[in-house]
Amino acid sequence: MPPTPTHCPYCALQCGMFVDAGTVTPREDVPANAGGALCQKGWTAGDLLNAPDRVRAPLMRQRRDAPLRPVSWAAALDRIATEVRRIQRAAGPDAVAVFGGGGLTNEKAYQLGKFARVALRTANIDYNGRFCMSSAATAQNRAFGLDRGLPVPVTDLAEADVILLAGGNVAETMPPFVRHLAAQQDRGGRLIVIDPRETATARRADLHLQVTPGTDLALANGLLHLAMTEGLIDEAYVARRTSGFAAVRASVNAYWPERVEQITGVPVPSMREAVRLLGGAAKALILTARGAEQHATGTDTVTAFINLALGLGLPGRAGSGFGCLTGQGNGQGGREHGQKADQLPGYRRIDDPAAREHVARVWGVDPADLPGPGLSATELLAALGTPGGPRALLVFGSNPVVSAPDSTRIEERLDALDLLVVADFMPSETALRADVVLPTTQWAEETGTMTNLEGRVLLRRAAMPGPPDARSDLEIIAGLAGRLDAPGRFSAEPAEVFDELRAASAGGVADYSGITYERIVAETGVFWPCPGEGHPGTPRVFLDRFPTPDGRARALPVEHRGPAEVPCGDYPLYLTTGRVLAHYQSGAQTRRVRALTDAVPEAYVELHPDLAGRLGVTDGSTVRLTSRRGSATAKVTVTGAIRRDTVFLPFHWAAAARANLLTNPVLDPASRMPEFKVCAVRVERAA
Repeated sequence: MPPTPTHCPYCALQCGMFVDAGTVTPREDVPANAGGALCQKGWTAGDLLNAPDRVRAPLMRQRRDAPLRPVSWAAALDRIATEVRRIQRAAGPDAVAVFGGGGLTNEKAYQLGKFARVALRTANIDYNGRFCMSSAATAQNRAFGLDRGLPVPVTDLAEADVILLAGGNVAETMPPFVRHLAAQQDRGGRLIVIDPRETATARRADLHLQVTPGTDLALANGLLHLAMTEGLIDEAYVARRTSGFAAVRASVNAYWPERVEQITGVPVPSMREAVRLLGGAAKALILTARGAEQHATGTDTVTAFINLALGLGLPGRAGSGFGCLTGQGNGQGGREHGQKADQLPGYRRIDDPAAREHVARVWGVDPADLPGPGLSATELLAALGTPGGPRALLVFGSNPVVSAPDSTRIEERLDALDLLVVADFMPSETALRADVVLPTTQWAEETGTMTNLEGRVLLRRAAMPGPPDARSDLEIIAGLAGRLDAPGRFSAEPAEVFDELRAASAGGVADYSGITYERIVAETGVFWPCPGEGHPGTPRVFLDRFPTPDGRARALPVEHRGPAEVPCGDYPLYLTTGRVLAHYQSGAQTRRVRALTDAVPEAYVELHPDLAGRLGVTDGSTVRLTSRRGSATAKVTVTGAIRRDTVFLPFHWAAAARANLLTNPVLDPASRMPEFKVCAVRVERAA
């Protein structure tokens, strides 16, 4: 039997790979990892399939203080259905909540949203992508009328004369992406990186702007101010293709270079160099990532970079534009098809009567029976077990005990529930607190579509059977829907679910109606929007117009507000968080792969040599980091790559090393994104 062509289980690059009996080799035909590159995580992805502690049978506990024990599928599903009915009879439909994940296939994300609204009739469904892409999505939707990570194929990056990357460390988060940057630089292109740390990506840059944490918005406004004063604004483009730019022009007058240097720490000459590089480029791309977005001002920060791109005439110009680097494996598709609190399939708004009518018709239900918007992820988790809040939570593909901000509070809220159900293939920190754990198949054992960071819909194919007692999420959802007497049909076959998704998305912003499994295979992926089987797909968006009522991009003035917490006497340092090369997200998968744990076995905190000297610590010392929410411990790595006023702690570890014991749950008012990327801490030598 020949190896099965499929895609990596990790990041949104979705590199192509072959799987043969659990052994992974790279594909050459997938543009995202052109030339057959894989990162260390991709090469070892086969090890996930045989993790020694993998969940292989349903587990259940009879009471909260009892151990989890194996049970039959019938017993597990019957328990869930009985408890859901009991809780909803007592407290109403919204007393049962659902929490999804950005790694679920399009079919699973779609079916999970349908299950919440049709089988449970609850408004309370959201997902961990709220922690990842929500600020970029909100900013792009309000500026362009459409949110797609990259506006061009990833291969266009090699042809750009200048790329500005704000808050992304792709050399560690998605290493094969660096091949496109290397090709760009090899042909004479320039790379500008904005980051508080001298990351592996920043070291590749021609220009590194080492910004103070939480001040990216001020920097973007300052760059636009300089573009105006140096005559680099594309006035014809602004007049023809934007609305509202006059108000932006007036607002950035307050961001003169010396003021911005004082706020951000970026020298004026470096800002001038960045603007001249961008303004002089025939083709330029401005990209943001989590470092700029995971703030209580994340939406406005992305908007400021969009304004800069609009002023330079980039969006909708061939080979140029503004984009964001999607993080999770299906971070793009996962935010399009209904597992967000305010959304229906096709990126439709759940409070839009026409959208409700269309989707209800596909689902065979009355539009009036569909619930309205629910709570966003952080608010939903904070409400669990509180008076009037959800009393049961069903979790699919997420580990909020490690990944959510202020995680001590999350543990308290989960423990206050009447029922916690987790569907997963690993005993994650969240699964270990559950009343029922349902063993799922994983990436190489099931078929489904993923939408990568370019907006290219790909087919991940089953290469081998899963454990005998594991079931796919689609099978689990179908089993529960049947027990709850849900109206309509809940298929467990991915192809059938995808065909229904196509119908539900038809006419929406994210229109998949022209995409079929057969086309995806024949064309190595199809770009959405694709409104008909005869449509070629849309590799490059906005070339003719923006999908706004007047066809113009909306420029919106935004003001720098800074982080919600700044250093003070009790907490004198900035903390910033992020990823490392060997690990992924909450680490529930990668911490079980020997080669990856050998590479980076434990959490560490980066300290500048001056700070380490003041604290009297050296490499390998153990320190305690404390914020207003809690404390974490980690080993010290002394490095000159970080600012003197800043420390860095990766977020992949559990227990006392959790970065999210410290992070601030304050939310962006528009996107509801928590402020993961900056809070105030103190650091002390640990006993």
